Amino acid sequence: MRGALRIATLRGIPIRVHYSLLLLLPLLAVLMSRQFASEAVTGGVPAERVLGVPLLWGLGLAVALFLSVLLHELAHSFYARSKGGQVSDITLLIIGGVSRITRMPEGSRHEALMALAGPATSLGLGALFLAAAVPLKHAPSAALYEAVAYLGGLNLVLGLFNLVPAFPMDGGRILRALLTGRLGHLRATQVAGTIGKGFALFFAFVGLFGVPGLSRGINPVLLLIAVFVYLGADSESRQVLMQSLLNRVRVGELMVARTAAVDAGDSLVDVAMRMRAEQRRTLPVVEDGRVVGLVTLATVRQVPPFQRLRVRAREAALPVPPLTPESTAWEALKEMGQRRLTLLPVMRDGALVGTITQDDLIRRLELRELEDTHLHGPWDLGPPGRESPT
Repeated sequence: MRGALRIATLRGIPIRVHYSLLLLLPLLAVLMSRQFASEAVTGGVPAERVLGVPLLWGLGLAVALFLSVLLHELAHSFYARSKGGQVSDITLLIIGGVSRITRMPEGSRHEALMALAGPATSLGLGALFLAAAVPLKHAPSAALYEAVAYLGGLNLVLGLFNLVPAFPMDGGRILRALLTGRLGHLRATQVAGTIGKGFALFFAFVGLFGVPGLSRGINPVLLLIAVFVYLGADSESRQVLMQSLLNRVRVGELMVARTAAVDAGDSLVDVAMRMRAEQRRTLPVVEDGRVVGLVTLATVRQVPPFQRLRVRAREAALPVPPLTPESTAWEALKEMGQRRLTLLPVMRDGALVGTITQDDLIRRLELRELEDTHLHGPWDLGPPGRESPT
């Protein structure tokens, strides 16, 4: 994710912190210190037993909360990987955490269990912290008891809130998994997405007007959650629709039979000249008749001009996936997104037979979506239990 700083790697999964979290962490620490002090007063704790600086307690609580969120996301990621899924990275945001799972485990049962792993971890942490707080109740410093108990309560809220059946929260994914067997993946996503948007509107209403008899006034946190839930539900629905459309199309239908390439032994000066001649910013690199990578204009520019004559194309080549004419257009789009490339070579038995670009995929997606809308209407995508035929 852009705008995120990599801070660690756990079992091959990069852990990133978004800059927004780093910028707002001091503010969050102030808010939590005030809440912490308020909880102590409400609990009847004498001032002399609240040892330490409230702001430092607030900062410690904020950091501990996001470590709890990290454990929540790691539970998702480890389960996904144990069942054959692939995890690109985990990013901690001001509104929580995001696990970027590039390949989901096969089967709706595993999807449901993967989604459930996060809330179960949060609920377990909540129970653990609350149990640990009990013997601390009569400790000399009441602050430690309040901090541990408060952290336990936050984890319980995190776990229960994530079970709300609204995309993009875990409860929405569990709901989709339960509906998939009866409705099919696409329709189940649409239903779960619509429910998610309904919850988002409810959160927005409560955030603006409060709950009669309980709270009044604007709640900015709840409004932020409402926006996050609405956009997440809409994004998930669009992505699954895109996947449904592109899974019906083979790369061979979209590729262009361009076989212009550079030899692995060519210098980057030769590569730059070939790019100008072909009017292309990306070229496949071929060695002994087989594609060994891609070289891009950006890669060439990273090498100082006086060194380009000595650097060979094979040294600057980026690795490419084994994309064939039989691969689906969705697989091609995923690979482009993960590798941040706009073009991929298409190979048969390792030999270059053509190329496919992001523009080719988007053009086909737009035309296919228009065709489906014209023939069936925007939501009529086939009978329940399967996707509509080509």
